[in-house]
Amino acid sequence: MQYDPIKRSLGNVFNKAPLLRKLFYHLLDLLLLRCWHVHKELRHFASQQDLKKQRLSILDAGAGFGQYSYWMQNHFPDCEILAVDVKEEQVADCNQFFASAGATNVKFEVGDLTQYVKPNAYDLVLSVDVMEHILEDVQVFKNFHASMKPGAMLLISTPSDQGGSDVHSGDESSFIEEHVRDGYNIVEIQDKLKTAGFSKVEARFAYGTPGKISWRLSMKYPIQVLGVSKIFFVLLPFYYILVYPFCFLLNYFDTAMSHPTGTGLIVKAWK
Repeated sequence: MQYDPIKRSLGNVFNKAPLLRKLFYHLLDLLLLRCWHVHKELRHFASQQDLKKQRLSILDAGAGFGQYSYWMQNHFPDCEILAVDVKEEQVADCNQFFASAGATNVKFEVGDLTQYVKPNAYDLVLSVDVMEHILEDVQVFKNFHASMKPGAMLLISTPSDQGGSDVHSGDESSFIEEHVRDGYNIVEIQDKLKTAGFSKVEARFAYGTPGKISWRLSMKYPIQVLGVSKIFFVLLPFYYILVYPFCFLLNYFDTAMSHPTGTGLIVKAWK
């Protein structure tokens, strides 16, 4: 299934007014389990920084709708965020929204992560559900490393090879057609980051048993139905009213637990 047309349709609905866009971001934060895991790691990162003395410089690499940039500019006082994405229309749309929201510390630029380098510029690089779309991953990791200050952290969320992209055997294809790989082996991605120059790498599984159930209820099934008919947009709020209480509990348990395996990976690397 092609995910981009559905994301574009959702974006068109919520881009009609700044208030709707903010509502959209809050809904994504509630629904998407990856947001729960990423926010948890970002809070931990912030707890280790002296944010009163340090003005954080952040790269949102592959920013998409901009929801993580929006969250970070609200939670990290006095930060500077550069959000890079390859899609020109999305970058223009985000710049317009953030300007209307008065977020002068966030700027969006069109950029190819296989080529983007800004030497020794960032305290934090965030890459959420991006690397599964890029074939030249080691080059991107090298670019991240070169763009980070000494001691800076890279935070990645990406599918694993343990059923990530909803692939469970060699003859299955990814649920999301835009993916160039079905998921990373946890050792593979750590080795690639070390090859790119990172001195310390940590990786853990996300989307364990609770997360897998939540993902199917909150994302897979609605996306599949939307792919069949846009009429489901009208029914979507009623569907989530029924299933979200269960998804909330499942998301909570997935972020609170450690998992011996899972369909997602949360990876941290330091320069």
